[in-house]
Amino acid sequence: MERAEQRATSDAVPLVAGPTIDAPLAAETGDVAHLGIWSRGAIRAVDLTIAILTLIVLSPFLLVIALAIRLTSPGPALLRQTRVGLHRTPFVMLKFRTMHWDNDDSAHRAFVRAELAGGEPQASEEPRLHKLGADPRVTPLGAHLRRLSVDELPQLINVVLGQMSLVGPRPALPWEVPLYEPWHYVRFEAKPGITGLWQVSGRSHLSMRDALALDADYVAHRSLGLDLTIIVRTVPKVLSRRGAY
Repeated sequence: MERAEQRATSDAVPLVAGPTIDAPLAAETGDVAHLGIWSRGAIRAVDLTIAILTLIVLSPFLLVIALAIRLTSPGPALLRQTRVGLHRTPFVMLKFRTMHWDNDDSAHRAFVRAELAGGEPQASEEPRLHKLGADPRVTPLGAHLRRLSVDELPQLINVVLGQMSLVGPRPALPWEVPLYEPWHYVRFEAKPGITGLWQVSGRSHLSMRDALALDADYVAHRSLGLDLTIIVRTVPKVLSRRGAY
């Protein structure tokens, strides 16, 4: 993506153990310790089936989007961005580029730091979740892709590779992790997801703290049934475009 996105790929993921929390860290318990092997296998089977079929069916559409991005703004169509996943392991997340290729992300970082350091979130119709309203870095085509959540579709490849799940916590940026409070670290007991409780509970209208709380709640109650419910609820949320920026 832009310099903001380029810079994210070079940020180092903290290698030291996270703060002590009531729930054991993923490094000690594996992928969501309360799930049995059959539940984890079923979730993985659903992930693979939906991701592979969707990639096959939408492949012509994805190629058209990639071409449109290349024709409407300089830079690659596909963004490769370092994120923090299961066990706080870094991986390269894929998404369609929606911003100008060379830009400054200092305002974005300041916004996130203020969100995490702030007090109680206040109700607002402006986008909250780590995004700035009317962000000048976003291209005209990118704005449309974001409203439809189409920019996230390449992450289906991450799902096939086993780095992400269809449902899970929001993929964390490396520089965000040191800003988390101790109880936030439970989110790394599950693979990050393309969608999640944060997606079906307000999307960008949520504060960062709200989203992190929903991530922790999801990890504590994760099940195949919950994942399927969230997937079903994601469809009307995406089509309504409410909270998408």
